[in-house]
Amino acid sequence: MDTLDLVRDLGKKAKQASSVLAIASCETKNKALERAREAIKKNRSAIVKANGEDLRNGSRKGLSAAMLDRLEVTLDRLDDIENSISNIAQQPDPVGKVLAAWDRPSGLKIKRVTTPLGVIGVIFESRPNVTIDASALCLKAGNASILRGGSDSFHTSKELHRCFIEGIVKEGLPSAASQLVPTSERSAVGAMLGLSEFIDVIVPRGGRSLVERVQQEARVPVFAHLEGICHVYVDKDADMDKARRVVVNAKTRRTGICGAAECLLIDEGVSYENGATLVLELLEKGVEVRTDRKYSTVDGTVTASDMDYGKEYLDSIIAVKTVSGVIGAIEHIKRFGSGHTDAIITENDVTTERFFNNLDSAILMKNASTQFADGGEFGMGAEIGIATGKIHARGPVGAEQLVSFKYLVEGDGTIRP
Repeated sequence: MDTLDLVRDLGKKAKQASSVLAIASCETKNKALERAREAIKKNRSAIVKANGEDLRNGSRKGLSAAMLDRLEVTLDRLDDIENSISNIAQQPDPVGKVLAAWDRPSGLKIKRVTTPLGVIGVIFESRPNVTIDASALCLKAGNASILRGGSDSFHTSKELHRCFIEGIVKEGLPSAASQLVPTSERSAVGAMLGLSEFIDVIVPRGGRSLVERVQQEARVPVFAHLEGICHVYVDKDADMDKARRVVVNAKTRRTGICGAAECLLIDEGVSYENGATLVLELLEKGVEVRTDRKYSTVDGTVTASDMDYGKEYLDSIIAVKTVSGVIGAIEHIKRFGSGHTDAIITENDVTTERFFNNLDSAILMKNASTQFADGGEFGMGAEIGIATGKIHARGPVGAEQLVSFKYLVEGDGTIRP
């Protein structure tokens, strides 16, 4: 079977499974998720062993430290994966929720009720946890999923997926509720993008080249963000203790995730001493600081060029820019940002309101690290991705964002005059 036929076969099976999931009770879905969690817990050693193989392959291929960090599955991260499944199971059922109800003078009674999207295709790179996050969220929302992971995480994703399926079939749900494309061939991506007959939505999670390809070639709707060029703006009215904590965490907690800060904007009203302290804090954490002229006198910094702004490093590198107040920060973010997540550090509510009102990023934060741009941290249990588009889903995409709606209309022999 060639790749196109293989993916079409997965699509047919997913479409059939989606009909079962759409009418599955909340209790059945929740029990299936708990069974999946138990299977992962039981097979921890096998998962870690599979991950070790992927990490060794990644090292041989020369993956950066940040990329290897994204790939690694530790026991603590397995705890997080298991907890995310439980959190998703404990959430209210997003299917069958009455969004609105009204009566018409004609006698019609109308309800707008949530309904699953159908089949969701997820294309991702180097993040094996997405295998479980996507499968669990899609199942909770009554959707089937087709997952195409990258070659870097192939063995880990395969083992995690095996555990997930082992769990859900014990509750009588079809194994095709979640299917992992059994090849890392690039042709599988193209096959999925053209499978409009079976796939209802595509979610890409990966680098710019992958997301651009998906957005250009997909024949179905796409939930995606192109890049996570996240900014932290430190205002002249900032509490500098808060600023130091937030800036360091936003950059260094995990440098390879899309919520990592890539640019630090410092109000020209901030004293040189305070601004230099922020820069020094980053340097002491091993971050390469590419800065404009004002802070280039700080030992260890690199002078920034125009090319350093509007760049997603996904590494221990940050660009620093001095701006003229909140308006200067807004103008810089509008020019160089990607609409993902941007934060302001200030104690001035009026300045915060101006920042929030004049920027249209999917996530805007005050006095908090951009690393909170995560579905789990938003109380969604997990996320299938961050969407920066403006139609249907935006920000962290959890189970509630993986449904559409339909109208249920009741009459009593009602006819239209």
